Amino acid sequence: MTADQQKKAAAIAALEYVKAGNKVGLGTGSTANHFIEALAEKARGGFDVECVATSRASFQLAQSLGLKMTTLEKQPHLDVTVDGADEFDANWQLIKGGGGALLVEKIVATSSRYMVVIADQSKKVNALGRFPLPVEVVPFGVNATSWKIDRALRILDLKGKQVLRLKDGKPFVTDSGNAIIDVTIGHIPDPRRLDNLLKSIPGVVDHGLFIDICGIVLMGTDDGVQTFRKA
Repeated sequence: MTADQQKKAAAIAALEYVKAGNKVGLGTGSTANHFIEALAEKARGGFDVECVATSRASFQLAQSLGLKMTTLEKQPHLDVTVDGADEFDANWQLIKGGGGALLVEKIVATSSRYMVVIADQSKKVNALGRFPLPVEVVPFGVNATSWKIDRALRILDLKGKQVLRLKDGKPFVTDSGNAIIDVTIGHIPDPRRLDNLLKSIPGVVDHGLFIDICGIVLMGTDDGVQTFRKA
C-alpha cells in the first residue's frame, strides 16, 4: 500500500469511534481530509453528526461535502476529535502543525472526550524530533522570541535550527493571524520538559508538541490498520 492508501485505511477505521449524534472535531491536512470525506459519505446515508473544524480549509471541505458544522462557542464540549500527526511515539506523544493549524487543533482536541490520531506507518518514531517542531508565535518581536526559543533549547542541551515558515515568499500566517517558526531538532529526549519551557516564553502562542492529549492511534500498514490504545 502507498502512504496515502494507509492514511485512507486509518481514516475509514476511525469511523468506528464516531457514534450517531456525536459532536466531532475535524483535523487539518491530507490524512484528516480522508476522514472528512469518509464521515461525509456516512452522513449522506443518514448518520447524524455535528462537526467543528480546526481550520478554514477543513471547514470548507466538510461544508462542501454536506456535513453539519458548528463552533466551539456553540458546542464547547466534543465527543471525539479525529486528526492526523506528523510524528507519534510509543508514549502517544505527537508532533503536529505541519499544516499550520496546531493552535486550533490543540484547542479542539483538548475540548474532546478523546482524540483519535490517524496516520500511515512512516509517522511512527522511536523518539520525536525528526520532523521540525512548529512553534506558533505572535508577529511582534519574532526575532526576540526566536532567541528565547534557542535559550530554552540550550537549557536542555539541545541544538535546533530555526526557520521562519514562508508561503509564496512571505511569512506564513496562521488562521489565528500568527507566524510559525519551524525548529529542526532531530531528537527530543524529554518532550514534556520542552513543552513546559516553550509555553513559558512570552511571544510563543503554542507549539506542535501534543502531550497527554491523544489516547488512540490508528496506523495504516501494508497488513492493515494497527491500533495503539493508551491504557
